[in-house]
Amino acid sequence: MELTESEVRKALFAALGALGRRRRVLALVPDVTRAHSRAGLVLKLLHEYYGEALADILPALGTHEAMSAAEIECMYPGLPASLFRVHDWRKDLVTLGRVPADFVRELSEGRLSYDWPAQLNALVAKGGHDLIVSIGQVVPHEVAGMANHAKNLFVGAGGVEGIHRSHYLGAVYGMERIMGRVDTPVRALFDYASREFASSLPVFYALTVVGEGRLQGFFAGEGRKCFEEACELSRKLNVKLIDRPIRKAIVSLEAGEFKSTWLGNKSVYRTRMAMADGGELVVLGPGIGRFGEDPTIDRLIRKHGYRGTEATLAAVDSDAELAANLSAAAHLIHGSGEGRFTITYCPGGLTREEVEGVGYLYRDLEAALVEYRPEALSPGFNTLPGGEEVFYVANPAAGLWSTRERWGG
Repeated sequence: MELTESEVRKALFAALGALGRRRRVLALVPDVTRAHSRAGLVLKLLHEYYGEALADILPALGTHEAMSAAEIECMYPGLPASLFRVHDWRKDLVTLGRVPADFVRELSEGRLSYDWPAQLNALVAKGGHDLIVSIGQVVPHEVAGMANHAKNLFVGAGGVEGIHRSHYLGAVYGMERIMGRVDTPVRALFDYASREFASSLPVFYALTVVGEGRLQGFFAGEGRKCFEEACELSRKLNVKLIDRPIRKAIVSLEAGEFKSTWLGNKSVYRTRMAMADGGELVVLGPGIGRFGEDPTIDRLIRKHGYRGTEATLAAVDSDAELAANLSAAAHLIHGSGEGRFTITYCPGGLTREEVEGVGYLYRDLEAALVEYRPEALSPGFNTLPGGEEVFYVANPAAGLWSTRERWGG
């Protein structure tokens, strides 16, 4: 099944019509890291419905770099460039309130004791809009469990302290306990903030579910129900359960979408529950030319590397700068094989010294492309001409792979 444009238009327009007339609308949309979300279609229809009342379009960058004009035109063709704004996660922020430390301590099972700030871009919090349409794709996610809904607000349009602390909560709680789950500690933070601090904001969610490259679900509404229904479909379409662990996985990263290990490590997050002990994950990353999207985080990744949970926790205790950038620490935990399997990066723009310096193995990209020939591989298990078995993933952002045993039977 694939939803047609006319079907999405009918559903969206009916939902918007029920809201009544709006005069000033803000669209909060995915950035290029969600290039396959079909958000371009939804935004096009939103502009068709509201016309000049669509006053601002804010890509939910989170910690990512701003979209280029070419990326905007590719992902959102035909939309006026003058409507697009840039979110800076370190500036232009409003703190709506703070989730108490006791609640965070409870969520983290006693491991963390800080409070959590509910931060939003000032345009979202105080932009004078009478409707905020949050558009995004629901898919398994390493920090929140499932992407989107209020995460699009408090991370996509969130601030430095809130992003750092929410990401670290997820990492300390354990990514394998979170991935693909609807109710998680990080989601509880976002729900608390939505309920206690942001209930007056006129937020409307327009959520897509993409499976096998096709738009198979569209869910819209003002509350959490549309998100829960989207999660149910996403889990059916995007969680891939296999009967035996993977000895060698080959993951391809699109050059235009994945330019850093900060993004490219979705190859690690989304396959680690399927990897065998002693296995190898090979990442083909022609566009990878740096580690962090942010200069500070890039430097911290280079300094501390992907050494696993215990080494990262110790580094947070000893390095004040890392302690002040907890999303970087969370990323270092998420991006490690935890000594259970190895990670071999084949990047287009990083040297052997750089890759090995952060704790990964290095392989020349061209040599890897010749040996593995990803264009000839099919998703799932393949047997190479020499007899070696590999498991191929073409787009790690599209799902979550796990053995049935690790997933829970």
